Amino acid sequence: MHAGRRYSLSEFLIWSRRGIYYLFIVSAVPVLLYKLCGLQWMYIPWAPVTLIGTAAVFIAGFRNNATYARSWEARQIYGAIVNSSRSWGIMAKDFIDKKNPDLQNLRRILIYRHIAWLTALRFQLRQPRKWENVRVQSRYREYAKKYRVSEWDEDLVDIIKPLLSKNELAKIIDAANPAAQIIGLQSEHLSQLNSENEIETLKYVEMVAVLKEFYDQQGRNERIKNFPYPRQFASISLFFIHLFIIMTPFGILKEFDNLGVYGIWLTIPFSMIIGWIFLILEGVGESTENPFEGGANDIPITAISRTIEIDLREMIGETDVPLPLQPINNILM
Repeated sequence: MHAGRRYSLSEFLIWSRRGIYYLFIVSAVPVLLYKLCGLQWMYIPWAPVTLIGTAAVFIAGFRNNATYARSWEARQIYGAIVNSSRSWGIMAKDFIDKKNPDLQNLRRILIYRHIAWLTALRFQLRQPRKWENVRVQSRYREYAKKYRVSEWDEDLVDIIKPLLSKNELAKIIDAANPAAQIIGLQSEHLSQLNSENEIETLKYVEMVAVLKEFYDQQGRNERIKNFPYPRQFASISLFFIHLFIIMTPFGILKEFDNLGVYGIWLTIPFSMIIGWIFLILEGVGESTENPFEGGANDIPITAISRTIEIDLREMIGETDVPLPLQPINNILM
Protein backbone atom coordinates (compact mmCIF):
# COMPACT_ATOMS: atom_id res chain seq x y z
CA MET A 1 0.00 0.00 0.00
CA HIS A 2 1.30 3.43 -0.87
CA ALA A 3 1.29 5.38 2.39
CA GLY A 4 2.24 8.78 0.98
CA ARG A 5 0.04 11.58 -0.31
CA ARG A 6 0.26 10.32 -3.89
CA TYR A 7 2.52 8.60 -6.38
CA SER A 8 4.90 11.13 -7.87
CA LEU A 9 5.25 11.59 -11.61
CA SER A 10 8.82 10.32 -11.38
CA GLU A 11 7.57 7.08 -9.79
CA PHE A 12 5.08 6.62 -12.59
CA LEU A 13 7.80 7.29 -15.17
CA ILE A 14 10.14 4.75 -13.57
CA TRP A 15 7.35 2.20 -13.35
CA SER A 16 6.34 2.76 -16.99
CA ARG A 17 9.86 3.27 -18.37
CA ARG A 18 9.84 0.17 -20.58
CA GLY A 19 6.40 1.10 -21.87
CA ILE A 20 7.75 4.51 -22.89
CA TYR A 21 10.45 2.84 -25.00
CA TYR A 22 7.77 0.74 -26.65
CA LEU A 23 5.63 3.82 -27.29
CA PHE A 24 8.54 5.63 -28.92
CA ILE A 25 9.14 2.79 -31.37
CA VAL A 26 5.44 2.38 -32.19
CA SER A 27 5.10 6.14 -32.74
CA ALA A 28 8.34 6.71 -34.65
CA VAL A 29 8.15 3.90 -37.21
CA PRO A 30 4.98 5.14 -39.00
CA VAL A 31 6.39 8.69 -39.15
CA LEU A 32 9.68 7.49 -40.63
CA LEU A 33 7.88 5.35 -43.21
CA TYR A 34 5.55 8.23 -44.06
CA LYS A 35 8.13 11.02 -44.24
CA LEU A 36 11.40 9.43 -45.24
CA CYS A 37 10.24 6.44 -47.29
CA GLY A 38 7.50 8.32 -49.10
CA LEU A 39 4.72 5.94 -48.06
CA GLN A 40 2.19 8.73 -47.72
CA TRP A 41 -0.75 6.37 -48.14
CA MET A 42 0.02 5.07 -44.65
CA TYR A 43 -2.59 6.89 -42.68
CA ILE A 44 -5.99 5.99 -41.24
CA PRO A 45 -8.98 8.32 -40.88
CA TRP A 46 -9.34 9.43 -37.28
CA ALA A 47 -12.95 8.20 -36.93
CA PRO A 48 -12.21 4.42 -36.72
CA VAL A 49 -9.26 5.08 -34.41
CA THR A 50 -11.59 7.03 -32.13
CA LEU A 51 -14.08 4.17 -32.07
CA ILE A 52 -11.36 1.71 -31.07
CA GLY A 53 -10.12 4.14 -28.41
CA THR A 54 -13.63 4.46 -27.00
CA ALA A 55 -13.96 0.68 -26.77
CA ALA A 56 -10.51 0.42 -25.16
CA VAL A 57 -11.18 3.02 -22.50
CA PHE A 58 -14.58 1.50 -21.75
CA ILE A 59 -13.24 -2.01 -21.16
CA ALA A 60 -10.22 -0.67 -19.23
CA GLY A 61 -12.51 1.38 -16.99
CA PHE A 62 -14.68 -1.68 -16.41
CA ARG A 63 -11.61 -3.69 -15.46
CA ASN A 64 -10.28 -1.03 -13.10
CA ASN A 65 -13.62 -0.85 -11.29
CA ALA A 66 -13.68 -4.62 -10.91
CA THR A 67 -10.08 -4.90 -9.70
CA TYR A 68 -10.61 -2.07 -7.22
CA ALA A 69 -13.62 -3.98 -5.89
CA ARG A 70 -11.39 -7.04 -5.33
CA SER A 71 -8.84 -4.92 -3.49
CA TRP A 72 -11.46 -3.18 -1.36
CA GLU A 73 -13.10 -6.49 -0.46
CA ALA A 74 -9.71 -7.82 0.66
CA ARG A 75 -9.23 -4.75 2.86
CA GLN A 76 -12.69 -5.23 4.39
CA ILE A 77 -11.89 -8.86 5.18
CA TYR A 78 -8.71 -7.87 6.97
CA GLY A 79 -10.62 -5.18 8.83
CA ALA A 80 -12.95 -7.93 10.04
CA ILE A 81 -9.91 -9.98 11.09
CA VAL A 82 -8.72 -7.04 13.18
CA ASN A 83 -12.07 -6.79 14.97
CA SER A 84 -12.44 -10.54 15.51
CA SER A 85 -8.85 -10.77 16.77
CA ARG A 86 -9.48 -8.14 19.40
CA SER A 87 -12.62 -10.02 20.44
CA TRP A 88 -10.52 -13.16 20.71
CA GLY A 89 -8.00 -11.33 22.88
CA ILE A 90 -10.72 -10.18 25.29
CA MET A 91 -12.17 -13.68 25.50
CA ALA A 92 -8.77 -15.32 26.03
CA LYS A 93 -8.09 -12.80 28.77
CA ASP A 94 -11.42 -12.95 30.65
CA PHE A 95 -13.23 -16.22 29.84
CA ILE A 96 -10.83 -18.66 31.53
CA ASP A 97 -11.58 -19.56 35.16
CA LYS A 98 -9.80 -16.95 37.28
CA LYS A 99 -8.96 -19.60 39.91
CA ASN A 100 -6.79 -21.55 37.51
CA PRO A 101 -3.19 -21.46 38.84
CA ASP A 102 -1.86 -21.50 35.28
CA LEU A 103 -4.16 -18.67 34.13
CA GLN A 104 -1.55 -16.37 32.63
CA ASN A 105 0.12 -19.18 30.72
CA LEU A 106 -3.21 -20.33 29.26
CA ARG A 107 -3.94 -16.79 28.12
CA ARG A 108 -0.52 -16.57 26.54
CA ILE A 109 -0.95 -19.90 24.70
CA LEU A 110 -4.28 -18.85 23.19
CA ILE A 111 -2.93 -15.44 22.17
CA TYR A 112 0.37 -16.73 20.76
CA ARG A 113 -1.42 -19.44 18.80
CA HIS A 114 -3.61 -16.78 17.22
CA ILE A 115 -0.56 -14.71 16.30
CA ALA A 116 0.83 -17.89 14.69
CA TRP A 117 -2.39 -18.15 12.66
CA LEU A 118 -2.05 -14.54 11.47
CA THR A 119 1.55 -15.27 10.49
CA ALA A 120 0.74 -18.49 8.64
CA LEU A 121 -2.14 -16.81 6.83
CA ARG A 122 -0.07 -13.90 5.53
CA PHE A 123 2.70 -16.26 4.39
CA GLN A 124 0.14 -18.35 2.50
CA LEU A 125 -1.39 -15.29 0.88
CA ARG A 126 2.02 -14.11 -0.34
CA GLN A 127 2.75 -17.36 -2.16
CA PRO A 128 2.98 -16.78 -5.93
CA ARG A 129 0.32 -17.78 -8.42
CA LYS A 130 0.81 -18.24 -12.18
CA TRP A 131 -1.40 -15.27 -13.08
CA GLU A 132 0.27 -12.78 -10.73
CA ASN A 133 2.61 -10.08 -12.01
CA VAL A 134 5.16 -8.94 -9.42
CA ARG A 135 7.65 -11.78 -9.84
CA VAL A 136 7.12 -12.15 -13.59
CA GLN A 137 7.04 -8.75 -15.26
CA SER A 138 10.26 -6.75 -15.24
CA ARG A 139 8.61 -3.40 -14.41
CA TYR A 140 7.12 -4.84 -11.22
CA ARG A 141 10.35 -6.60 -10.23
CA GLU A 142 12.26 -3.35 -10.70
CA TYR A 143 9.82 -1.35 -8.56
CA ALA A 144 9.78 -4.10 -5.90
CA LYS A 145 13.38 -3.17 -5.09
CA LYS A 146 12.01 -0.02 -3.42
CA TYR A 147 10.37 -1.95 -0.57
CA ARG A 148 10.61 -5.23 1.34
CA VAL A 149 8.18 -8.16 1.40
CA SER A 150 9.12 -9.99 4.60
CA GLU A 151 7.26 -13.16 3.59
CA TRP A 152 9.65 -13.57 0.66
CA ASP A 153 12.79 -13.18 2.79
CA GLU A 154 11.84 -15.06 5.97
CA ASP A 155 10.93 -18.65 6.79
CA LEU A 156 7.51 -19.39 8.26
CA VAL A 157 8.83 -22.06 10.63
CA ASP A 158 11.41 -19.69 12.12
CA ILE A 159 8.75 -17.06 12.76
CA ILE A 160 6.10 -19.28 14.39
CA LYS A 161 8.48 -21.55 16.30
CA PRO A 162 8.39 -19.30 19.41
CA LEU A 163 4.59 -19.12 19.21
CA LEU A 164 3.70 -22.83 19.24
CA SER A 165 4.72 -25.86 21.26
CA LYS A 166 6.98 -28.45 19.62
CA ASN A 167 4.08 -30.89 19.22
CA GLU A 168 1.88 -28.23 17.62
CA LEU A 169 4.66 -27.14 15.29
CA ALA A 170 5.21 -30.75 14.20
CA LYS A 171 1.49 -31.09 13.39
CA ILE A 172 1.31 -28.08 11.11
CA ILE A 173 4.79 -27.97 9.61
CA ASP A 174 3.97 -30.23 6.63
CA ALA A 175 0.29 -29.35 6.36
CA ALA A 176 -1.04 -28.11 3.03
CA ASN A 177 -2.86 -25.32 4.88
CA PRO A 178 -1.01 -24.51 8.14
CA ALA A 179 -3.31 -21.59 9.00
CA ALA A 180 -6.40 -23.81 8.95
CA GLN A 181 -4.65 -26.41 11.09
CA ILE A 182 -3.74 -23.79 13.70
CA ILE A 183 -7.41 -22.87 14.09
CA GLY A 184 -8.06 -26.60 14.52
CA LEU A 185 -5.51 -26.64 17.35
CA GLN A 186 -7.33 -23.72 18.99
CA SER A 187 -10.61 -25.63 18.78
CA GLU A 188 -9.08 -28.76 20.34
CA HIS A 189 -7.64 -26.72 23.19
CA LEU A 190 -10.93 -24.94 23.86
CA SER A 191 -12.77 -28.28 23.91
CA GLN A 192 -10.28 -29.59 26.45
CA LEU A 193 -10.63 -26.50 28.65
CA ASN A 194 -14.41 -26.80 28.52
CA SER A 195 -14.35 -30.48 29.47
CA GLU A 196 -12.11 -29.58 32.42
CA ASN A 197 -14.55 -26.79 33.43
CA GLU A 198 -11.89 -24.14 32.89
CA ILE A 199 -14.26 -22.36 30.48
CA GLU A 200 -18.00 -22.24 31.04
CA THR A 201 -20.08 -23.80 28.27
CA LEU A 202 -21.70 -20.54 27.15
CA LYS A 203 -18.32 -18.83 27.01
CA TYR A 204 -16.90 -21.84 25.18
CA VAL A 205 -19.66 -21.52 22.56
CA GLU A 206 -18.83 -17.82 22.12
CA MET A 207 -15.15 -18.55 21.59
CA VAL A 208 -15.89 -21.31 19.07
CA ALA A 209 -18.08 -18.83 17.18
CA VAL A 210 -15.08 -16.50 16.87
CA LEU A 211 -12.99 -19.39 15.54
CA LYS A 212 -15.70 -19.93 12.94
CA GLU A 213 -15.34 -16.25 11.97
CA PHE A 214 -11.60 -16.78 11.50
CA TYR A 215 -12.28 -19.76 9.22
CA ASP A 216 -14.76 -17.67 7.25
CA GLN A 217 -12.35 -14.73 6.91
CA GLN A 218 -9.51 -17.00 5.87
CA GLY A 219 -11.71 -18.67 3.26
CA ARG A 220 -12.78 -15.33 1.81
CA ASN A 221 -9.13 -14.27 1.51
CA GLU A 222 -8.27 -17.57 -0.15
CA ARG A 223 -11.10 -17.09 -2.65
CA ILE A 224 -9.59 -13.77 -3.77
CA LYS A 225 -6.08 -15.23 -3.78
CA ASN A 226 -6.89 -18.40 -5.70
CA PHE A 227 -9.43 -17.06 -8.21
CA PRO A 228 -7.92 -14.45 -10.55
CA TYR A 229 -9.71 -11.58 -12.19
CA PRO A 230 -11.26 -13.36 -15.23
CA ARG A 231 -8.58 -13.76 -17.86
CA GLN A 232 -10.93 -13.04 -20.75
CA PHE A 233 -11.61 -9.52 -19.47
CA ALA A 234 -7.94 -8.91 -18.68
CA SER A 235 -6.95 -10.11 -22.15
CA ILE A 236 -9.39 -8.04 -24.19
CA SER A 237 -8.45 -4.96 -22.18
CA LEU A 238 -4.79 -5.54 -23.05
CA PHE A 239 -5.51 -6.27 -26.73
CA PHE A 240 -7.80 -3.27 -27.24
CA ILE A 241 -5.39 -0.83 -25.63
CA HIS A 242 -2.38 -2.02 -27.62
CA LEU A 243 -4.40 -2.01 -30.83
CA PHE A 244 -5.39 1.60 -30.14
CA ILE A 245 -1.78 2.56 -29.31
CA ILE A 246 -0.53 1.06 -32.59
CA MET A 247 -3.23 2.77 -34.65
CA THR A 248 -2.95 6.21 -33.01
CA PRO A 249 0.08 7.51 -34.99
CA PHE A 250 -1.52 6.37 -38.26
CA GLY A 251 -4.66 8.29 -37.31
CA ILE A 252 -2.93 11.61 -36.63
CA LEU A 253 -0.19 11.52 -39.29
CA LYS A 254 -2.19 13.50 -41.82
CA GLU A 255 -3.35 16.05 -39.25
CA PHE A 256 0.19 16.96 -38.20
CA ASP A 257 1.53 16.78 -41.75
CA ASN A 258 -0.88 19.61 -42.61
CA LEU A 259 0.85 21.87 -40.05
CA GLY A 260 3.88 22.39 -42.27
CA VAL A 261 7.28 20.95 -43.10
CA TYR A 262 8.17 19.87 -39.59
CA GLY A 263 4.68 19.33 -38.22
CA ILE A 264 4.77 15.61 -39.06
CA TRP A 265 7.39 15.04 -36.33
CA LEU A 266 4.94 16.17 -33.68
CA THR A 267 3.12 12.91 -34.33
CA ILE A 268 5.74 11.09 -32.23
CA PRO A 269 5.40 12.97 -28.91
CA PHE A 270 1.62 13.30 -29.14
CA SER A 271 1.18 9.62 -29.97
CA MET A 272 3.43 8.75 -27.03
CA ILE A 273 1.43 10.94 -24.64
CA ILE A 274 -1.87 9.45 -25.73
CA GLY A 275 -0.49 5.92 -25.57
CA TRP A 276 1.14 6.51 -22.18
CA ILE A 277 -2.22 7.50 -20.67
CA PHE A 278 -3.78 4.26 -21.86
CA LEU A 279 -0.78 2.15 -20.78
CA ILE A 280 -0.94 3.66 -17.29
CA LEU A 281 -4.68 3.00 -17.13
CA GLU A 282 -4.05 -0.62 -18.05
CA GLY A 283 -1.14 -0.92 -15.62
CA VAL A 284 -3.08 0.46 -12.68
CA GLY A 285 -5.81 -2.12 -13.19
CA GLU A 286 -3.26 -4.90 -13.54
CA SER A 287 -1.38 -3.91 -10.38
CA THR A 288 -4.61 -3.82 -8.34
CA GLU A 289 -6.21 -7.10 -9.35
CA ASN A 290 -4.17 -9.34 -6.99
CA PRO A 291 -4.21 -7.63 -3.57
CA PHE A 292 -1.95 -10.19 -1.82
CA GLU A 293 0.79 -10.83 -4.40
CA GLY A 294 3.45 -8.54 -2.90
CA GLY A 295 2.97 -5.47 -5.09
CA ALA A 296 3.19 -1.83 -4.10
CA ASN A 297 -0.62 -1.53 -4.19
CA ASP A 298 -1.27 -4.59 -2.03
CA ILE A 299 -3.31 -4.72 1.14
CA PRO A 300 -0.70 -4.21 3.92
CA ILE A 301 -1.36 -7.56 5.60
CA THR A 302 2.06 -7.68 7.27
CA ALA A 303 1.53 -4.29 8.92
CA ILE A 304 -2.06 -5.16 9.91
CA SER A 305 -0.90 -8.44 11.44
CA ARG A 306 1.78 -6.59 13.41
CA THR A 307 -0.84 -4.14 14.72
CA ILE A 308 -3.03 -7.03 15.88
CA GLU A 309 -0.05 -8.70 17.53
CA ILE A 310 0.78 -5.54 19.47
CA ASP A 311 -2.82 -5.20 20.67
CA LEU A 312 -3.07 -8.82 21.79
CA ARG A 313 0.26 -8.86 23.60
CA GLU A 314 -0.66 -5.71 25.48
CA MET A 315 -4.02 -7.25 26.45
CA ILE A 316 -2.22 -9.94 28.46
CA GLY A 317 0.10 -7.42 30.09
CA GLU A 318 3.23 -7.79 27.98
CA THR A 319 5.40 -4.71 27.63
CA ASP A 320 8.14 -6.07 25.37
CA VAL A 321 6.09 -5.82 22.20
CA PRO A 322 7.30 -5.30 18.62
CA LEU A 323 7.10 -1.87 17.04
CA PRO A 324 4.56 -1.06 14.33
CA LEU A 325 5.90 -1.49 10.81
CA GLN A 326 6.86 1.68 8.98
CA PRO A 327 6.64 2.37 5.22
CA ILE A 328 9.76 1.93 3.11
CA ASN A 329 9.83 4.54 0.36
CA ASN A 330 6.16 5.20 1.18
CA ILE A 331 5.26 1.51 0.60
CA LEU A 332 3.70 -0.33 3.56
CA MET A 333 3.41 -4.10 3.23
